[in-house]
Amino acid sequence: MSEVGNEPNLNEGNPAGGGAEGPAPVPAAAPEEPKPVSRAKMLGVAVAAIVVMVGLYFVNRYWIAPVTARSAPVKDASDHPMAPEFSLKDLNGNKLDLADYKGKVVLLDFWATWCGPCRVEIPGFVELQERYRDQGLAVIGVLHQDEPSNVPEFYKEFKMNYPVAIGDADEKVAGLYGCCLGLPTTFVIGRDGRIYAKHEGAGPFGMFEQEVKALLAANPTAEAPGFGQTINLGDPDEINSEVPGINLTKLSTEQKEAFKKQLEKLTCTCPCKRNLLDCRLHDRGCQISLKAAKEELDKLLKKPPSQAEQTEQQKL
Repeated sequence: MSEVGNEPNLNEGNPAGGGAEGPAPVPAAAPEEPKPVSRAKMLGVAVAAIVVMVGLYFVNRYWIAPVTARSAPVKDASDHPMAPEFSLKDLNGNKLDLADYKGKVVLLDFWATWCGPCRVEIPGFVELQERYRDQGLAVIGVLHQDEPSNVPEFYKEFKMNYPVAIGDADEKVAGLYGCCLGLPTTFVIGRDGRIYAKHEGAGPFGMFEQEVKALLAANPTAEAPGFGQTINLGDPDEINSEVPGINLTKLSTEQKEAFKKQLEKLTCTCPCKRNLLDCRLHDRGCQISLKAAKEELDKLLKKPPSQAEQTEQQKL
């Protein structure tokens, strides 16, 4: 008996099995060599690339860059406007005037007891008030869209150590500050009375502390350096308007009355279902009535003035 392990493997090289020899393998085609690129063509591509780069350089230098430089906002005092003055009542019914804090660094915080982020942020303000009060910091809270009766318990729970003013019902103070799309909204005011920072939403303690320390150390008679944020406030002509949010200074007395009557004829599509004028008077934050009222104002301004309006304008 022969040993199987020593027999030659007749199927090696032939997976089909059997002893028959398969067809001879077809040799693989030789890879096609790339066609050489002429030196002239390569030189032409290089020259074209150089021309494009040079062209882009001059376009940027003489067109894009100058336009960018002209359109870039110039930093001036208007970037840090004076904080609007206000006088409100505190929790005890006493008057709280911002003017009484002249010469101090003020953290002005618009907040509410129902605001979750406010609960996160307020303990940091308590610590800042404790730490920097003697150096000239004053934290002021302004209750916004909340009931004053909710504050005393909250005040005790969070061990608040700074005054809280009750926001005015028509929210004119908030409007003058361009506030508030959300709560909390905090303004950082320097010793010179300018607003140097505005923070919407809860901010980290370290950020507020850094800003407070910088303003405490700044020259009170000069604009503080290092604050690049542009602060946009509300327009007093819109805030104090007979139609809140609408600047009526371009209208004559007759046009103002006609405008208000027109708003009374139109219904706001927000859930209040009031006419547009009532909605603006009762809900300054309604963006639907604000947009609709502005559209009506644009229509009115495009109409040619009546003879009576022309006469009134000539008197002015």
